[in-house]
Amino acid sequence: MDIKKTARAVHGEVIKWRRDLHRIPEIGFDLIQTSRYVKAGLDQMGIPCQTAAATGLVALIEGGGPGPTLALRADMDALPIKEQTGLPFASENGNMHACGHDAHTAMLLGTAKIIMGLRERLKGNVKLLFQPGEEGYGGAEKMIADGCLENPAVDAVFGLHVGQIFPEVGTGEVGICEGPILAASTAFEVTVKGASTHGALPHLGVDAITVSAEIISALQKIVSREIDPLNSAVLTIGTIEGGEALNIVTPRVVFRGDFRTLTNSDRDFITVRLKELCGSIAGANRAEAEVEILGGYPPTINEPRATEKVIAAASDLLGPDKVIPIKKPNMGTEDMSLYLEKTKGAFFVIGTGNPEKGIIYPHHNSKFDLDEDTLWIGPAVFARLVIDYLGLPED
Repeated sequence: MDIKKTARAVHGEVIKWRRDLHRIPEIGFDLIQTSRYVKAGLDQMGIPCQTAAATGLVALIEGGGPGPTLALRADMDALPIKEQTGLPFASENGNMHACGHDAHTAMLLGTAKIIMGLRERLKGNVKLLFQPGEEGYGGAEKMIADGCLENPAVDAVFGLHVGQIFPEVGTGEVGICEGPILAASTAFEVTVKGASTHGALPHLGVDAITVSAEIISALQKIVSREIDPLNSAVLTIGTIEGGEALNIVTPRVVFRGDFRTLTNSDRDFITVRLKELCGSIAGANRAEAEVEILGGYPPTINEPRATEKVIAAASDLLGPDKVIPIKKPNMGTEDMSLYLEKTKGAFFVIGTGNPEKGIIYPHHNSKFDLDEDTLWIGPAVFARLVIDYLGLPED
């Protein structure tokens, strides 16, 4: 089968699906319309599916013979952003697909259509994971808890992301690297408790603001003085709340942030040191500090052999010059990482920005868009991976 030709043939449908989904962006797990739309598409193709993670879908395409099971994942949720693209198919409900998940979903539907055309010749199975709640809601965790990687057990999983995540990956190019490609992220909240007093009598109280300032300054030294300088890490305090009057010593401050690393060992180390520093500095100032780890995602780590398969598939379809080795991981996060902790696989990116068309805005921007001419690439690479894993003989 000529996968490139077949992917080009479904390209128009992928664009239509993407535009339809772009009009109805939904948040978190509340993907009622989106899930209904995807299910209708799967039903039309004759692909059975089950619900997972509230509004997620797990579709199964069984091949004509026994073999491994390959999973392909697309996230479906959008963002609470008011769209300002001016597109004729712009959002109709005040949310926005500002991260390209509409394209991910449409490309996986396109992949499903290609696979159904060769299903009887496959030796094994293909699972299609349509996931809600990627944007900070832990959707992958809930999909896994609901058994998306079982019955039959998944042997490998692949996912993709569109946009301009890596500047070296140009329009219509595929970017990938072995090992970490995206960072781990861990969110936290710290509550500093002191004692209130009048500003004229500071010795009678414990100032939670000055204690918090000392803690925040010290936390930055974890990265600058306690992490190997050759390892990437960043710690950010994003919000701080406290105080009621300008002449009152504040008894309580709450600040929140997150830290990002490329290894689990650095993530674990920072978690321990965060708690130690908050407790010891607060104690030294006669205050108390409560630290709550709010959760996060592990690093997205590509398994070597799976990475090689993506490179081979994309090179065959696009040419080796269109497959770009990513030199430096991005400190952004993806809950694709949770699937990759459970089974081998890889995550790759497709360059869908295009300065010549004015498509230059980053993810999570109210003017984010993508070059639809590139949308055949995802189904093509996914389908080629299916053939490589399930042993379909070439025509």
